[in-house]
Amino acid sequence: MSARHHLQASAGTCHCGFFDASLPPTLTVASGDVVTIDTLTGTIAMLAHAPGHTPPELEAVRREAPSFPAPHILTGPIAVAGAEPGDLLEVRILDVALRQDWGFNLVRPLGGTLPDDFPDERLLIVPIDREAMTATLPFGVTVPLSPFFGIMGVAPPRTWGRVTSVVPRAHGGNIDNKELVAGTSLFLPVHVAGALFSCGDGHGVQGDGEVCLTALETALTGTFQLVLHKAEASSVAHLAAPRATTRTHLVTMGFDPDLDRAMEIALRDMIAWLSTAPGSRTDGTRETDHAFDGWGLSPIDAYSLCSLCADFRVTQTVNGAKGVHGMIRRDLRP
Repeated sequence: MSARHHLQASAGTCHCGFFDASLPPTLTVASGDVVTIDTLTGTIAMLAHAPGHTPPELEAVRREAPSFPAPHILTGPIAVAGAEPGDLLEVRILDVALRQDWGFNLVRPLGGTLPDDFPDERLLIVPIDREAMTATLPFGVTVPLSPFFGIMGVAPPRTWGRVTSVVPRAHGGNIDNKELVAGTSLFLPVHVAGALFSCGDGHGVQGDGEVCLTALETALTGTFQLVLHKAEASSVAHLAAPRATTRTHLVTMGFDPDLDRAMEIALRDMIAWLSTAPGSRTDGTRETDHAFDGWGLSPIDAYSLCSLCADFRVTQTVNGAKGVHGMIRRDLRP
């Protein structure tokens, strides 16, 4: 039976603004265990403007947790016993819950998709109705919430050293993909022993693009099941970049400073996924019931199918490496 764990946010369990393979784990779990993770967002200066509850540990984390010049507070890392480079970590997102009743949206000079158009900083503090799952903006618009974590990632390769949490890369990180809500799975290639999973950058709601630099930033609690797929046991474990599955779609992701290149990466990975032969376990049984399994198409057939049925969307255009994610319906599988 899977064990359950709760990792609370504190100065000892959070790190701010970076991923680093040398960071020691705050918790070690077995494959299949369920972990509830508390996360934080915001700055100490925002506390004076908060219209309601704020997790009390925010101030201590901002003052004492290891930090790097980037804004994100990450909880973790969590080691998964037995994970080795070349394996695959499946992050099953079981639940995403709001931790506070406000969020913020920030426009910063020289940031966002239009860095020169808005020369003055603007910070909006936005009340959240947790019962109604809505937020009302100061200019009168009430928006429904769809919370997700902007950042979920494992440690990068040790040769990379300490890397900023701003830029999404092969280890995941600041993906900002609004499709990754409760009920979806994120698949991350493992680069170091233990995988070392961290998450943060809670979003109450975000549009594709995240164009002004930020979403509705807020503190979240996530419940995840961390499942390890060994490289030698299944064809699903050979990835160069994150993939995901929703209840209805397969999702590939491309990251690059050039949006055209990000599109090419996401498309090539979708073709590779669809043209991978259905996997098999080491005991010889078929794995065709696994949502991650390949469809066995030829590459040119997969290319045609993507042209007919796949949607490629701009994930975000504000994180240095822009994002494109491709989506194709799982019920099309032959």
